[in-house]
Amino acid sequence: MKGHIDVTGFGTASAPSDVVLLDLRVQCDAPDVSSALQDASARMAGVQEAVRTHGVAPADVRTTGSGVHQRWAEGRPDVVGYTAFQSLQVRVRDVRAVGAIVGSVASAAGNSLGIDGITLAIGDPEPVARAARDAAFADARGKAEQYAALAGRALGRVVRLSDVPVVVAGPMPRMMRAGAPAELAVEPGEQAVTAQVTVRWAWADADR
Repeated sequence: MKGHIDVTGFGTASAPSDVVLLDLRVQCDAPDVSSALQDASARMAGVQEAVRTHGVAPADVRTTGSGVHQRWAEGRPDVVGYTAFQSLQVRVRDVRAVGAIVGSVASAAGNSLGIDGITLAIGDPEPVARAARDAAFADARGKAEQYAALAGRALGRVVRLSDVPVVVAGPMPRMMRAGAPAELAVEPGEQAVTAQVTVRWAWADADR
């Protein structure tokens, strides 16, 4: 007899968030391009220095964008100035330091600072992803064995396996005021990693 059974399994594993990604931006207005660029560069240099004072490694700081654009008079085709911006992503490996870093960066950049995102992550997600995949395959096998028993048959070898890339999902960081307005305490919580796999088993008697 020929035949097979296809089953989809799901698995989830979780781990504490131990990395915070800060997406920072400085934006400066000036009547000419040169002044706008110089101001933005100076303020970003202050931001980078503030980050370094908290022990963030150079490899964990990267520029993600920069540019300059014109500002137009309201309702008229007249250029009234220029806006320059620079953006930076900082990987903070000590979650407890996030509030102090944000406070220092705010002091260095002043009102030119923008925080485009504060994202929680797992520094080494692979062990958690492996655990999720293990759970997904075990879930698929358990379902297949149940169906085989209901059908009065036995599972044979695996003949096909398709994997859906793991998905990391977690709550947005909860930011709690702690003292001065610029100081934030981040509660990291846990990140969940979900895996999905579809497995095809041949019936044990398929080749008879």
